[in-house]
Amino acid sequence: MEKNTAWAIGLSSIVLIGFFFLQTFLAPKQSAQTPAAANSTEQVSSEQPSSTPVTNSTTEKAVAASAKDSAAEDTFVIETNKLRVTFTNRGGDVIGYELKDHKDTDTGDYIEMADNITKTNRAFALALGGANEAIINDIFNARKINDNTIGFFKNYTVKNADGTTGVFTLVKTYEFNPDDYTFKLTVNVDGAENFKGLDVNGAAYSLRTSPQIGPFYNPKMNRYENRQFISYNGNKKKKVILGTNQTKAYEKAWQWVAMAGKYFEILTLPADSSTMQDKVVYTSKCDIADKTNCQAIVTRRAIDSTKAEDVYYIYVGPRNEKDLRIYNVADKNPWKLEGVRFDDSMQTSGVLSWLEVILKFLLELINKAVKNWGISIIILTALLKFAMFPITAKTAKSTVKMQEMQPKMQALQEKYKDNPQKLNEQTAKLYKEIGYNPLSGCLPMVFQFVILFAMYNLFNNYFEFRGASFIPGWISDLSAGDNVKTLGFNIPLLGNHIRLLPVIYVISQLLFGKITNNGGTTATQNAGQMKMMMYGMPILFFFLFYNAPSGLLLYWTISNLIQLGQQLYINSRIKK
Repeated sequence: MEKNTAWAIGLSSIVLIGFFFLQTFLAPKQSAQTPAAANSTEQVSSEQPSSTPVTNSTTEKAVAASAKDSAAEDTFVIETNKLRVTFTNRGGDVIGYELKDHKDTDTGDYIEMADNITKTNRAFALALGGANEAIINDIFNARKINDNTIGFFKNYTVKNADGTTGVFTLVKTYEFNPDDYTFKLTVNVDGAENFKGLDVNGAAYSLRTSPQIGPFYNPKMNRYENRQFISYNGNKKKKVILGTNQTKAYEKAWQWVAMAGKYFEILTLPADSSTMQDKVVYTSKCDIADKTNCQAIVTRRAIDSTKAEDVYYIYVGPRNEKDLRIYNVADKNPWKLEGVRFDDSMQTSGVLSWLEVILKFLLELINKAVKNWGISIIILTALLKFAMFPITAKTAKSTVKMQEMQPKMQALQEKYKDNPQKLNEQTAKLYKEIGYNPLSGCLPMVFQFVILFAMYNLFNNYFEFRGASFIPGWISDLSAGDNVKTLGFNIPLLGNHIRLLPVIYVISQLLFGKITNNGGTTATQNAGQMKMMMYGMPILFFFLFYNAPSGLLLYWTISNLIQLGQQLYINSRIKK
């Protein structure tokens, strides 16, 4: 390696390490995970006295709770075959929402979809007024109607526009199905004496999703996980990846909205979207220390009648096709929903989603035979690489032709350096003489890039990889990094896990770069750049991909190793 190249790689590595070091030690640290929400009643009630409702002055002047309905705070549980949901009668809200079919791979507990619960922010809480109003913190009366249905109600007085006061009852009813991830939430505003409607600054009430969805992740270490706001208007979806500690408004028509992680999501569908304001607020503000939230708040338009009944279908579960597509056909889901396109909330490759569907079909077909997702990844990767071998060989042949014509190209560039038009003419003539087509090398690379992009999205987001073991004790979860040893402390840039797969991947990158390096046939400046790419990029990739999902890294590594063997074969054929 030349001295200048070594210096460049060394300096690049120092800069990279310095950046991650500063990010690790100077940025705010992520706090420990909160206890499961099912056990969080003590945490919720301890933040401030239960007798002090959390409201703002605007709502207090417009609406007041009836003191005679006050009771002690209590919790209630509804458990189905798929869910275990814990309620509090404070606001009639959810403080725990566990998915019984899915475990947190780090803790072994059920996935908690109602995380970061606080006194002022609970799952599926209502606020009288718009999204900026504080949630209702009054004690509601509770009634468990049956094993799958529970209701909460509270009497309120409201000041009418003419200065008089009216009375209404606010009712929240949760209805579950034993074998479904979607529940039905009905909000009733039942007017009584002199009630003329509910209008708090142009809104009746706002409904929010859970402050955070599981499983817990550290955004500084896991760069392959994020939280997203998704809106669907009946024709297309809008997706926004949430930054840290931000609050924004989406002010366009929508039919449903979702807050999604990589593998799980909460999706809210009003039965009548015309009653909802176009403005949806989504937020990632921190309510507990440095814990990031991911929450959407939808607002109901002002009510100008004596009674109103609003129905919401809320999906809380895995972000996978199998469980989401059933809501497109009425006979396949218990709520008789038809064509609502919940499956449009899935992470796809966009214009390449059709290719992803084909790759997923092949992967699942292979797995039916081998019964191991890791082996399935290897077989599918091998099939694709060998299917693309003719293209790879053609690209290599074009590269050799390009190398052979380099001396003639340099001579032409020197001879016609002051005449670009003549240089282009002579270059085209040279291409024709040796039978070289510049596009012959580009088109195969574009095709390979398209395949790579679709495979990346598939292996990085495929739900079935979650918790799927390839080699127990080493690659025990294809959706997470492999693990040789867990340390009791964090290594800057890398975390507290010793991983082997990123090392194998980088070695395969270095070897492939070495045998395809053509620095000796190009100008000195280009040779230096090639060496920088050959040695510097794998070092960069090591840090970027160290905590990548092992399924994704396994695909890249196997792809590199197969391509390495193919290149050696091509080189031997070219040499002959």
